[in-house]
Amino acid sequence: MSWELLGYAGAVLMGLVLGLLGGGGSILSVPILVYLFRLDPITATGLSLFIVGATSGAGIFSHHRQGNIQWRTAAAFGAASILSVYATRHWLVPALPDPLLHMGDVDVGKGEAILALFAMVMLISATSMIRGKKIAAPTEKGALHLPSLLLIGLLVGLLTGVLGAGGGFVIVPALVLLAGVDMKRAVGTSLLLITLNSFIGFLGDRHVRLADHLPILLPFLVLALIGIVVGARLSTRISNEKLRPAFGWFVLAMGTYILLRELYQLNGPHS
Repeated sequence: MSWELLGYAGAVLMGLVLGLLGGGGSILSVPILVYLFRLDPITATGLSLFIVGATSGAGIFSHHRQGNIQWRTAAAFGAASILSVYATRHWLVPALPDPLLHMGDVDVGKGEAILALFAMVMLISATSMIRGKKIAAPTEKGALHLPSLLLIGLLVGLLTGVLGAGGGFVIVPALVLLAGVDMKRAVGTSLLLITLNSFIGFLGDRHVRLADHLPILLPFLVLALIGIVVGARLSTRISNEKLRPAFGWFVLAMGTYILLRELYQLNGPHS
């Protein structure tokens, strides 16, 4: 079986997780593109933005119909995150030197550094899924913490732009704790923000051209969307509370593998 076939199987898995859990699965897109489709990390993170935008966007309409999107809060948060993700992808990522760091006789390439950082984000996200603690909104309805919300928006835009990840594990707690949004609306609003950030980041990318990668992207997206539909139907039969920690352990194992692999390759031959 070729690596590419495994990559398409990974697209189905990603969609299944998104359908079953309502989020989290898109964190698999960068590892799939790098290790199974053999794309360089800069290209992979750029294409991941398009994939994350498309798969997250698939869930927006149902959340909108259910009234789970808080548009004013999304506008405040999105104003900062959209500017940040565009600037990051358009100017910051291309401006990063390669190699990024010199550590004695070892050169740390831009791609390796991004993958190592991505692995650390996977570990943080996995820990959040394994612990599974629900975040409660403040009991007192105070004023919107706008400066804090804007600052988090800038940081999420930076994270999304560099790593090609949606950042939902940061957005949801920020909306609950800083904007007093209940959990259900925080998830819906987060999907909207992830979709906007991802597409804007992709549009700002000067390195990746969509037309060059359609032979990979189109079947990848079709299979991921099929996985989402199947996962959404299965979600009525499978306990979300049991599945989320199990997926968290899987992400933890993947993040650990990626981090160890990149650290090993700093001192060994590149595959």
